[in-house]
Amino acid sequence: MKRSIQLLLAMLMVVGFSVQGQIPHPRETFGHEVGADYKLADYDQMLEYYEKLEASTDRVKMIEIGKSVMGRPIKLFFISTEENIAQLEKWREISEKLSRAEITEEEARKLSKDGKAIVWFDGGMHATERAHAQMTSELLWRVAAEESEEMQKIRENVITLVVPVINPDGLDIVVDWYRKTLGTPYESSSPPILYQKYVGHDNNRDWFMNNMPETKAVTKVLYSEWYPQIVHNHHQTAPRGAMIFIPPFRSPVNQKIHPGVTTGVNLVGTAMANRFAMKKMPGAIATTGYSMFWNGGMRTAPYYHNQIGILTETAQPTPSPTEYDPEKMPERVAGKPANSTEIFYPYPYKGGTMRFRMAIDYMLEASMAVLDLAADKKDEFLYNIYSMGRDAIEDESGAFAYVIPTDQWNPSEAINLTNILMQGGIEAHRATSDFTANGKSYKAGSIIFYGSQAFRPFLADLMEKQDYPDQFLYPGGPPMPPYDLAGWTLPLQMGVTVDRVTTSFNAQAEELTEKLSFDAGTVTGTGRYGYVFSNKDNQSATAINRLQKAGYTVSILQEAEGEFEAGSVLVRRKGKLDADVAKMSEELGLNFAKLAKKPSAEVVELAPVKIGIYKSWRANMDEGWTRWMLEQFEFDLDTLHNVDIKTGDLAQYSAIIVPSQNSRTIVDGTNRAPERFRGGIGEEGVAAIDAYTKGGGTVIFFDDASNMAIEHFKLPVTNVLEDLKSNDFFIPGSLIRSDVDTSQPMAFGMMPEVAASFNQSSAFKVNAGAEGITEVVKYASDDLLMSGWAMGEDEHLANTSAMLDVEYGGGKMVLFGFRPQFRGQPRGTYKLIFNAIYSGANKNKAKLRSK
Repeated sequence: MKRSIQLLLAMLMVVGFSVQGQIPHPRETFGHEVGADYKLADYDQMLEYYEKLEASTDRVKMIEIGKSVMGRPIKLFFISTEENIAQLEKWREISEKLSRAEITEEEARKLSKDGKAIVWFDGGMHATERAHAQMTSELLWRVAAEESEEMQKIRENVITLVVPVINPDGLDIVVDWYRKTLGTPYESSSPPILYQKYVGHDNNRDWFMNNMPETKAVTKVLYSEWYPQIVHNHHQTAPRGAMIFIPPFRSPVNQKIHPGVTTGVNLVGTAMANRFAMKKMPGAIATTGYSMFWNGGMRTAPYYHNQIGILTETAQPTPSPTEYDPEKMPERVAGKPANSTEIFYPYPYKGGTMRFRMAIDYMLEASMAVLDLAADKKDEFLYNIYSMGRDAIEDESGAFAYVIPTDQWNPSEAINLTNILMQGGIEAHRATSDFTANGKSYKAGSIIFYGSQAFRPFLADLMEKQDYPDQFLYPGGPPMPPYDLAGWTLPLQMGVTVDRVTTSFNAQAEELTEKLSFDAGTVTGTGRYGYVFSNKDNQSATAINRLQKAGYTVSILQEAEGEFEAGSVLVRRKGKLDADVAKMSEELGLNFAKLAKKPSAEVVELAPVKIGIYKSWRANMDEGWTRWMLEQFEFDLDTLHNVDIKTGDLAQYSAIIVPSQNSRTIVDGTNRAPERFRGGIGEEGVAAIDAYTKGGGTVIFFDDASNMAIEHFKLPVTNVLEDLKSNDFFIPGSLIRSDVDTSQPMAFGMMPEVAASFNQSSAFKVNAGAEGITEVVKYASDDLLMSGWAMGEDEHLANTSAMLDVEYGGGKMVLFGFRPQFRGQPRGTYKLIFNAIYSGANKNKAKLRSK
């Protein structure tokens, strides 16, 4: 009789029922099986299912953790036994205590036995990788409803956290595009717009800056609330010829990461590989492409918090079936033999029809491997995160503390850096009185990050320079590119002074528990002519834009006058300026000085600032980041598509920005799209930009786009790096020391030395005999590498131009060899963009353009 009941239950499970019976399957809401050919559920359908699921069982709890950038709710699920769900706060507190590691070993041992493993899954981040956002609904159902012995064990020992769709905006953009193009040659193509309003694919490059609301919401859960021991981030870019990429990853490993994290990642990957093999699911490959060095990704930032970050990359990201002829399958996959002789690819995929449901199944089984291992080794995973945290706390080889002094060139960015670190779970203190450390005096208000904390690896990695090891594809061969970046040190990028203190000191300090606001500025002096304020702080741009929008006359000092440096901002007094200045001083932290009379120094009055940002029909993340960054400082923006460049009224813009994109895409566009999304600005657009600039306009080109300017406007400038081979010159995502000519208006308010964010970028040389070209920034003459990896920099990069101001008719073209706004990180070079924009807003230039 017992055997009959077990057989009946097994049969019910096959058709989607569970013992609870009332837990609904996603198909009942979606109207199709998850992973069905040519079918995708949209976010409204998913939200409807989520509500039904939570209402059906006490094994599931759903909360909202934030809103997407376009206002959609981001949902987080907790799944476990009814008893465990009723005590969620208990399990959360245990996880926090173990992760923060500020308890005794005896208590840690006890809590490890008493607690539950916390395991995180997410889907839907990269929206054109369509399967994982669909899969997570079935994962929720399976963990909640399945009654196998394995799943009962999992529910008893694990609190499963799932954000089923981390990027709901992108989900709907891609689903809508797929439905509209279904049955056409473009049904598996990507939309012609970013699938996250600002950053598209770079939503997985924002996990220490937390610029986007989606990353803020998730980061808070990971590092300030639930502290999972394992974080599984689903993706879909498997190597061609394989079904799924799984850990272990390839070298190198960042030296800041605890070896227990690395070996833990390997352990999880091995469990996945074994599960696939035993379930006769071929095509799992490891140790290709993805390394463990870079910080900033959804699966890499956890490493620096002693968490096991897992990335899987599964094939078949489209619901449209794909044929792989078994006779034409590659002999090698990602460099590994596909004949069952490779230890990290022992069970090759042999081809056939690859369907969307296969991707769903592989993702589900990879997730089950994680959950099964976590349930079996629950005590070990809980204790290990404590042990790694204690190692970080007790590490005497690292810094005693990092101190951010109050005296900063750009005070608002010092506050931003503090908030970025705190958002990432770092403990911060603020001195309540003056103190001395390592022989240096610090004022009250200085920020102290003590090294003795569990998340020391995250703190040290962001505060200190990266030293990426030399790696080559083979001896004597070209360099092996790092996964993403090689250097990202935040104080260098943001232009913030941070002192690394290695000796102990005593300071009276309070722990910071809330995000910092800008320290209130001052309003000093007497007089009724107007106010002057420095442009050194990035927030000066916000002040200029607010003042202009309020109708005040704003000018830029072209020379120093008394205590006011060249580049300082003058605003004429009228109306309620006194009240507006007082408010801005408090909110933005800027110091304003009253003036009794007109300055004797030359000033340039600004016309109303309005910017046009070029946006091609090939979705460009650099465009999105530029748009986002300028919106943070309240600039008036328009998006310019191809037709706007060709036929629009360009004279209305103070400046036009062309974000980094290759010349061919800008001019010729793409033909791999429906008719209305094809092509670029063409020769007509080139002629329009030519006329706009000659008529007094300013066009700003970032990085790769500068090559388009040189080529199509015949500028007497050469990109000296253009034809170099990687064996001779190679700088992949590193920070390069650069010298700024602060006497130039384009560089007013800048520090004399900055870190340029250089990612296989450009360097210029002005051709002999050329006139009207000013070098604003140049790469340093020596000691160029500040953080990351560089080869051949002394021979090919030293003393070349990094930013040029090129006169062109009545206007100018500004060429950046690097990206001064890259991913919202290099705040120390933002002002170069602002100054270029304001130079185009010169009232005399505006009059010239309007003629």
